[in-house]
Amino acid sequence: MSRERICILGSTGSIGENTLDVLARHPDRFRVVALTAHRNVEKLAAQCIRFDAELAVIADATREAELRALLERHGSQARVTAGAESVRAAAADSGADTVMAAIVGAAGLEPTFQATRDGRRILLANKESLVIAGEIFTEQARRSGAAVLPVDSEHNAIFQSLPPGFENGLEAAGVEKIILTASGGPFLDLSAEDLSRVTPEQACAHPNWSMGRKISVDSATLMNKGLEVIEARWLFNARPEQIEVLVHPQSIVHSMVAYRDGSVIAQLGTPDMRTPIANVLAWPERIEAGVDRLQLAQMNDLSFHEPDQARFPCLALAFEAMRRGDSAPAVLNAANEVAVEYFLESRIGFERIPNVVETVLDRTEIRPLTCLEDVMAADREARETAMDYAQSLS
Repeated sequence: MSRERICILGSTGSIGENTLDVLARHPDRFRVVALTAHRNVEKLAAQCIRFDAELAVIADATREAELRALLERHGSQARVTAGAESVRAAAADSGADTVMAAIVGAAGLEPTFQATRDGRRILLANKESLVIAGEIFTEQARRSGAAVLPVDSEHNAIFQSLPPGFENGLEAAGVEKIILTASGGPFLDLSAEDLSRVTPEQACAHPNWSMGRKISVDSATLMNKGLEVIEARWLFNARPEQIEVLVHPQSIVHSMVAYRDGSVIAQLGTPDMRTPIANVLAWPERIEAGVDRLQLAQMNDLSFHEPDQARFPCLALAFEAMRRGDSAPAVLNAANEVAVEYFLESRIGFERIPNVVETVLDRTEIRPLTCLEDVMAADREARETAMDYAQSLS
């Protein structure tokens, strides 16, 4: 049996590393052909050497020579390319069958969109592709025949809990609603006053999951859940009123699907991203992921409650942007990325993040999106507005 050729966009991040961990367990089934990174040449070189990658791509072109030298020093035969265009072309240049789209933020949209246009099998961890360009992205996947499988633990849980044929409409499949669970992050029980004193280090210390800094902050503000709500709308062809969020601090029930007959089907597991990664890599089969097994007899408390959108307004802002449609989700995402960056640099307080997002949504004209260029223009405009406003607060 020929091995499946895998390209990982964003291999040095948390999702990329977990993907490589799963792939290493199945060398007879998968072949890593291309790896990309933003600027971490040391980690990228080490990954290329370990997995004998054919193509190494560094987005920061100023580090191309350094990457090339590291690979040559260790006898790697990997071809080296650099720059944003090389990242976009990585899947095609390597002849990959499957692309793990794991670049964080709006920066991942164009390379993920290109792989979708080429009709490749997309393992989607870059939620922003659907958040900011949902209709355009899903239409492109439909035209090219690209299969898009969700990697986010919540969306993967829903994917596993839905029946065949759900793509034709949730009602036709007997689905009443989909329920995304949220851990609530590290500040679930903090008062508004305490939230104003939160530091970047505290925000990045998630109680259950090991994640990158940006997504950890998004989890703490519940913006991550808001972005996932918008992603779910496009992944599962759902209307806004068919999507619900419940806080589940234990992070054991990863999401649920409620059916017309009163049944609720859920996917449970330990909080380890290797489970959904293994699921999409092998789908519709099942493979070993290396995760700890869930000990149900030791589960003394599985609790659920509605999120407090007054203390965590980012979730409400995301629902509002989803209902408004057009460029509103792109504006929301861009403003949030800027606000989180300013917070991580200690230039604004934690409580200012939703303030920046709401202000940018109010100040930016919401326009229809007809192509990828429209999406990127909305993203740029919102970032400029967000930077101007965040700068006035710092």
